[in-house]
Amino acid sequence: MASSKGYLEYVLEQLSGLSDISYRPMMGEFILYYLGRVIGGIYDDRLLVKPTASAKRLMPDAPMELPYEGAKEMLLVEDIDDRERLTRLFEAMLPELPAPKPKKPRSK
Repeated sequence: MASSKGYLEYVLEQLSGLSDISYRPMMGEFILYYLGRVIGGIYDDRLLVKPTASAKRLMPDAPMELPYEGAKEMLLVEDIDDRERLTRLFEAMLPELPAPKPKKPRSK
């Protein structure tokens, strides 16, 4: 089941207090970026984030779920209605996420 654009828009609205939140559609789902770093995604209308130490600390009871078959497990964010908590989660996770890889120049 693919994720709905409406769910994506709601999550983005909840994160509107953060600068530079972006997304990329990927096979009916959406990968979420915060300041250019992959932080998680929307899969089957569920917000899943990478299981960083800070995410586990802030959501100790969050279940681990597969975004899709063959993927690594991620943490399910169950309460997306609490805008402040969601913002704190993303801010806490940022330092633990790998920096984006530099893009290779196109060959002519």
